[in-house]
Parts: sequence; structure tokens; C-alpha cells
Amino acid sequence: MIRSAFAVLLLVLTTSFVTHAQVENTYNLLPFPAQFSGQDGQFTLTAATRVVALPKDAGQQAAAQLLANQLKTASGMGITVVAMSPAVAKGKHIVFQMHKGGRCGPEGYIVTVKPERVTVEAETPKGYYYAVQTLLQLLPPAAFSPAPVQGVTWTMPACQILDRPRYPYRGLMLDVGRHFMPVSAVKKFIDLLARHKMNTFHWHLTDDQGWRIEIKKYPKLTQIGSTRPETMVGHYGENYPFIYDGKPHGGFYTHEQIKDIVRYASARYVTIIPEIELPGHALAAITAYPELSCEPQKPYQVGKIWGVYSDVFCPTEKTFTFLQDVLTEVMMLFPGKYIHIGGDECPKDAWKKSEFCQNLMKQLKLKNEEELQSYFIRRMDKFVTSKGRAIIGWDEILEGGLAPNATVMSWRGTEGGIEAAKQKHNVVMTPGAFCYLDKYQGEPTQEPLAIGGFLPIEKVYSYEPTPSELTPEQQKYILGVQGNLWTEYIKTPEQVEYMTYPRAIALAEIGWMPAGPRNFEDFAVRLKNHLKRLDYLGVNYSKRLLDVRASTQFNNDGQLQVRLEKSDSDSKVYYTTNGREPNTSSTEYITPITLNKTTTLRAITTAGATLNETFVIHRAKGKSYTSTLGKGADPDGRKLTDGKVAQGPKSEMEWVNSAGKDLEVTIDLGEVRSVTKVSANFQKRVPYRVFPPTSVEIALSRDGTDFKDAIAQPVNVPIEGPWAVVPVVADFKTAKARYVRLKAKNVGMTPADHPKAGQSTTLAIDEVVVE
Repeated sequence: MIRSAFAVLLLVLTTSFVTHAQVENTYNLLPFPAQFSGQDGQFTLTAATRVVALPKDAGQQAAAQLLANQLKTASGMGITVVAMSPAVAKGKHIVFQMHKGGRCGPEGYIVTVKPERVTVEAETPKGYYYAVQTLLQLLPPAAFSPAPVQGVTWTMPACQILDRPRYPYRGLMLDVGRHFMPVSAVKKFIDLLARHKMNTFHWHLTDDQGWRIEIKKYPKLTQIGSTRPETMVGHYGENYPFIYDGKPHGGFYTHEQIKDIVRYASARYVTIIPEIELPGHALAAITAYPELSCEPQKPYQVGKIWGVYSDVFCPTEKTFTFLQDVLTEVMMLFPGKYIHIGGDECPKDAWKKSEFCQNLMKQLKLKNEEELQSYFIRRMDKFVTSKGRAIIGWDEILEGGLAPNATVMSWRGTEGGIEAAKQKHNVVMTPGAFCYLDKYQGEPTQEPLAIGGFLPIEKVYSYEPTPSELTPEQQKYILGVQGNLWTEYIKTPEQVEYMTYPRAIALAEIGWMPAGPRNFEDFAVRLKNHLKRLDYLGVNYSKRLLDVRASTQFNNDGQLQVRLEKSDSDSKVYYTTNGREPNTSSTEYITPITLNKTTTLRAITTAGATLNETFVIHRAKGKSYTSTLGKGADPDGRKLTDGKVAQGPKSEMEWVNSAGKDLEVTIDLGEVRSVTKVSANFQKRVPYRVFPPTSVEIALSRDGTDFKDAIAQPVNVPIEGPWAVVPVVADFKTAKARYVRLKAKNVGMTPADHPKAGQSTTLAIDEVVVE
């Protein structure tokens, strides 16, 4: 019987009577195979086991040697690679052989595990390599150990696997422009993605904050462009004015180091796509060679704050010669098909002010600066194509017209990918909402500093890369999926691993498994066991998979209830509501917890996760309201009365934004009630143009029309200093009302000395508490 990937949970549950040692390697495969059939029995690895491969088949030999070496290292047994012989044919061995049935394809394989033999079939060296990754996962987690492990029963559960990927492109991107990563870290990044059957490493090598690749023809790129004088402290939105650390940050990769990394990747069947940003994100290059800008006389400095700079390449012949020279050296180092040319986030300010650019637009009969960018990209596309390669760029390269041979990387949602596919261009899907691994994966106050947002692993796993809006013919242009790790707030290799894993494993499975329903619970069970393998590999992964999270709901009586949710189905949750630390003798969570007063809920799981959150019970809890907020800011119309209060300015999840205008909220309490106090918090994140209000008025009404008892107060908070929560309180003592109205005055435009001077500002508010 062939089992689909999502049916494996049943198999795991029905084999729960076996020993713990056996459960550890009961088909906990990641990514799960395309076709799988569980069988009775198991193959046992012993000192007599050999790995059998054809001596003249280099692909077999390489994979067989890789497997034998790791088995020998982990088990301590003298396992070696041998050729088939009459004596070997009688033994219990692992046998590699060429598949001739045409079922595997370029990356697929067949694995058959029986008590008397393990057989591995493939049509390509890459297929054999991926088969080895599966064989190692069929063994206990100790198979990944870098040193011998004692007391392990080295068994593989019997099964039949026919496996091949859904998409030909399965990748991860690492940004080394913002923070340089050593060669050893880059190699480990490649090794880990290859172990999860991903085949593409997108290497983001240049940006405003650093140029990381040696270009021999232009030595100043690394002499000057690779080092910024200092780096902003904390988050971009944290301090106003910005604070800097006073420490230079630099680093770059030499030709020899790059060649070494390319060889390392090639041995793992990983293609490297180098990215050289253009025409934007070019400040580091312009600092080294100002003549490449539209204002060569200006002083330039490698970027020391995060964000987008308006200093971009000027589309002169000198610039094109420079870029062609750079890409020529890049193509000498990287043998893969694709050269990534960026193309994203290119402000047009410099081009609009440039007499040269405006004359060029007239000469070329271009309507606007977007078409000028398209001209720029087309020039690079023509050059790269002439060298037998192809460009790939972020979805902004669609603007002004897509270059003939370009592949689009869709990051600003799925729209760019859909449009490119409709134009019959290849697409890699990497939308930020699902694939940007620099976002928080847990409550921000309990996590290392990150760029923002919230992307838990279950949301990553829910992503479907092929848009349903496309016809079957158009869907063929979707090459695959990629996760991206931008490193503004990621300074070390350990942080890289923490943000990447295990979320990248969810992406690996999305890119590999056939189309169809996916079961996150099943994935989580397999992943929890897989984490033991990551322990042996020394990966500093996040344990947020084991988290317990709280959400609120209201029952038919209007009482606030707290639901505790977790992905780890094996663990139990225990909680307290009296302020005490919970333990396994505390109340076990079974059903939603009803709260009748403001309560701090503390919880633990048997997997080691904790939760500590306060829920505010007040007269407006769960009540409906009208507001000037857009639906995008508050889709369900309940965030301001859901009982959850933002845990600080670092946390974004409970804040509701009112962009570019004053805010008005009117809450209906359902009946006339006594109101003694109304309070709310506002957020201050000045660099992001989130300002506290200049004043707040809170008024009460019995009928929703005639508002009396208004309390107006100015909000005098200096914009300088760190981000903050700004409280506003109106004390009514003994008033009665059914309706509570809050009006907050927007500050207007940003001041002249702001990094984004003259732009509109935003108000951010959380729970409106009525007592």
C-alpha cells in the first residue's frame, strides 16, 4: 500500500507500543517522501554491514562513501564501501544500484528497506545523495553524531520509498551585506540546507552597508566598500536620534574563499546564486567609486543605518562598464545559470534630479523613471545573456517592463509572481508574509531582537507556492520556493541558525512534497524528533515549536475566555491564575479558561515552554466599536477590546495603526453603566514615523449622540529618546454612560530633522480599558 505524506501520523500513532529507541526512527522523515509504504520488520546495522557500490560509478561511490563515513563515525563500527561480489551478495548490506525505470528523474531516488537488505536506486549522483539523507533519517538520531555513540540499536524500519521533488528550485537566501559571516558559517548554512534536500543557496553579497566580494579590477570595493565606520544600536525604530556603536564592521570573501565555498556546495549538489545589487542598494559601491553616482562630488559613506538609501547607480556608460566588469568576474567564480541583480527598492530621487538621467529619458523616449529602471535592467539582462547566463531579480524588475530573459523572485506578496507567470517568465515564490525568516517567531519581548512582524512555523508550513489564480499552463512557470534571511539584526552565525531553523525545514517540505493537503500536526511530530538530529549537528535552532500561546474569545455570557494553543501534541499544559509559578501539580489545561477579573495567567508545558501574560477584564471587554481605523489595521474590529494589552513597544502584535490621520473610536458598552476611568496606551517609535498623539479627548454619552463629561488633555512627550509606551488616562469618578468615545490628534508631518522629513505620521493604540 502506498501512503501519502500526510497519512504518516496514523502510522506513528499505531506503532506507539514499540520502545522509545524504536520510535525515534519510525519514519520521522523531513521532508517527507512523495510516495511511501511502511513495512513490517527492520534492518539492523552491524559491524559486518557494508555499503556496496559500483567502483566505476562516481555518483554511487561518492554517496556510498558519504554514508559509510558517517555510519562509521557515529556507530564506531568499521563500515566501509565495497564492490559487489558473490560473498557480499549473501550478506545483509546496503546496496547502491542504478535505476533504469525512469521513475526517479534528476533528483529522485528509490529506497527499499527490508530486514535482509537495504537497496538504493537513483538515476543521478544528486539522487543518490538525497537517498543518503533519507537513510540517515531512518536510523536513530545518533546517526548524525560527530563522534561514536554507545548503547544505540542501529536499526532502520522497513519501508518502500519512491521520492522526487515537486519543484526544481528549493532555496535559502543569506544576507552577508548587513552582517558579514565567516566562511565556516556559510559552509554550515549550505550543509544544513542540503541535508534537507534544498538545492539552491542565494548569496546576497552586496548592499548599502557592505560590499562582500573581492573584485580584482576594482580593489576599492573591498578596500573601502567592505567596511562601515559604525553601526546603529538597537532596532531602527528604537532610538531618536539614532545611536551608534562606534565600531567599524567589515569583511569580504576572496576569490579563493569563494572558489572553496563553490566546491563545497557542489559536493552537496547545491547551486549558488550570487547577488550583486543594482541599481539600488549601491551605497557601499558608490562610496568606493563616487563617479558611479549621479552626484560624484558628494561625500559618501558606507551605510551605518538600516533601510533604503536614495544613493543609487547612475545609468551612465561608465556605470554599465563597471557593472559588466564586476559581473564578468562574478561569473568566473560562480558556474551556475543564474546571476541575481537585485532590482529592488531603488528610489528614483537621484534620477529625477539628474540632468543626465532626464536627458537620457528623452533620448530613449522613456515615460518615467520606472521605465528608466527597466532600461537599466534590460542592459544588464542583455549582457548576462550574452555570456550564456540568465538574470534573476526581485519583483520590482516588473516595473516599467520586464527584461526578455529575466526570472522574477516574488517577495512583495504573490502578485509579482502571478504577473510574471502570466507573461511566461519563470518565477521563484518568496513572499515576505510566509518566507522572510528574519521576522519574530515568538513573543518579541521573549525573543532576540528582530526586524519585526510575526512568522511562526505553522504559518510558514501553511504556504502554497503555486497561486491558484494561474491556469495549469501558467503554473508551469513557478520554479519553486525560497526562504530569505536578512541580517540587519542578526550579528552571529548562532543567530543565523536560530532564525533559520526549524522554519527552513517547513519550507524544505513545502518545496519537496507533492501538491495536496498538508498536516501540520504530523509535521510537528516528525520535526520534534528531528530536533534531536539538529542537536547532534550542533545547530542553535529555535525551540518555539514547543511554545504555548494564548488567544482570547468571549462566551455567550460575554465572559472573556483564554485559549492555550500549542503545536507540540505530546506535551501537557499546566497553569495558574493566582500569580504563583505553575508546575505539574497545577491545574492541567483542558478547556478555555474563563476569567472574571484582571488576571496574570502563567503556564508551563511538559516540553519546557512557559507563558506569562496578563489579561485585562474591564467594562468594554468584547464590546463592539466604530472607528476611523481601516479594515486592514483592525480586520475583525475587536483588537481594542479583546483583553490583551501590548507587552511593550518592541511587540507589534497588539498595536493597531491609524496612518496619516486623527483617530476616533466609539465603544458601545451595550447599556448605560457607571464609568469611573478610561485609559489607553499609545506607541512611540519615532524613526518609523509612529508618534504619540498631541492631545487626547475622552468623552461619554448615554445615547451615542450627545457626548458630555469630556476630558481633554495634551500629551507632552518629547520625541527624542528611546521607543516607549505612552499611557493616557481619563478619571471620571462617578459618571454613567453607554458610549465611550476616544479622539486622538495626529501630530501631522515629520519634522525637518527626521530621516523621513515631511512625511505623514501614524498613531498606534492598543486596548481601550473602561473601568
